Parts: sequence; C-alpha cells; structure tokens
Amino acid sequence: LSGLDPAQPYFQGTPTEVRLDKSDAEFVDVIHTDSAPTIPYLGFGMGPAIGHLDFYPNGGKQMPGCGKNPVSQIVDLDGIWEGTRDFVACNHLRSYKYYSDSIIYPDGFLGYSCPSYDVFETGSCFPCPQEGCPNMGHFADKFKGKIKNDFVKLYLNTGEAKDFALWRYKVTVTLSGKSKVKGYVNVALYGSGGNTRQHQVITGTLQPDNTYTSFIDAEVNIGTVTKVKFLWNNNWINPTFPKLGAATITVQSGENG
Repeated sequence: LSGLDPAQPYFQGTPTEVRLDKSDAEFVDVIHTDSAPTIPYLGFGMGPAIGHLDFYPNGGKQMPGCGKNPVSQIVDLDGIWEGTRDFVACNHLRSYKYYSDSIIYPDGFLGYSCPSYDVFETGSCFPCPQEGCPNMGHFADKFKGKIKNDFVKLYLNTGEAKDFALWRYKVTVTLSGKSKVKGYVNVALYGSGGNTRQHQVITGTLQPDNTYTSFIDAEVNIGTVTKVKFLWNNNWINPTFPKLGAATITVQSGENG
C-alpha cells in the first residue's frame, strides 16, 4: 500500500483502525508532502511515521515550487484547472506527482535514512548504507526485505517542477592560489549518464589551501564521473586580477558511495 500524503485533519493521532497504518498490508510506504500543522499552516497531510517506510521529501512540509505567486501558478503549464488546484493544495498534491515521476525514474528519488531533515541537510546521513537506499514512490517495495527498524524516516530533495527526480552528490573542493578573495565557486558534473548544470558550491571568502564541502542535488544521474568543470567569480571587480584554481575536487555519489 502506498500512502500519498495521508490526511491529517480528523485522522492524525486516531486509533490505527481509523487511519492508514503499517498493519494494513504486508508493506506500507508513505510520502509526506504537506505535514505542517493544520492550524495555522493549513497542512492537509499527516506528520507522524505510520508505514514501514516514511518518506519526507524536502522535509515533508513545504515543497519547492509551491511558493510561486498565485497568478503564475494558476496559469500553469498543465492548464488552468491544474494550476487552480495547485494554488489551493500545492504541497498536498505534490505526493501523486512525485509518485508518477517515480515510475519514469526507477533509479531516482533515493531516500536517506536520517533522524530529521535538519540532520539530512548537514550531510551526516550520506551516502547510502551498504544495503542501499529505498526509492520513494512506485519502486519502494524493492526494499521490502531490508527493513530493520520499526519506523524508518527517509529524507531527500526534489526539483521545483517536473521532472522532480534529483540525484545527490557530495563535492569537496580544495582551492589553490596566492591570496584570498570574496566570491563564489560553481561546479558542473559530467559523466557517462549525462551532465549537470552549474551548481554553486562555495560563496563568501575563498581561501587558498582551504577545503570546502557541499552537496549537489543534481537534475541528472551522471553515472561514472568523467569530468568536473570548475568556475569561480569575484563579487566585485578586483584590479589585481587574483588567480584561483582547484587543487583537487572529489565527487562522491550518494547512491553507491
């Protein structure tokens, strides 16, 4: 059984006979997309973990792309009807959109087992453990025999619009150069499965010989890394034309470490 943001009002905190529960089927997976409290946030979805696997994309409360201004949302690419519904219940409805996208991307939507979304954001639940990470959505049941704990909470990020699947990479950059500058560093990843756009991995003071770590949620599964493009830029024009390079760049895939 797959729960797509099961309802919060009148159901959260009720006995298990009344609401969705892991006892309802041999395998229950749940996608939580609108689990902020109903009052004052109008969250339509349930917060607590209730299945064998509970996925909390983007933390489970506020989905990227749902904060767009109402006009742009109502005149949506998918048409006025879809846009109007999204304006009213955008976070809640993301659950079925993620699910339908997961059918197209069997290797996408990897959920990382973590105590909370804040901890996930720090990168301490990366990469996937030896038994791998379950896939949110249609292929969650591939993980059926591997569940050890009573409740498993899983976190991941998604895109703002279709296609929603993202693949997580850890990028570690050691800078080289003579003097520190203020600016930002972008990195693009190239691989056997495709290339990413540029992602910002450092911003602020760029200090040569320092090592910086960042996470990229890439819009493509790049497969085996073949090349990394490194670009840096000043925040303002510097007449001394400082030079900055990358001594090393390490890319680690979340999927297989």
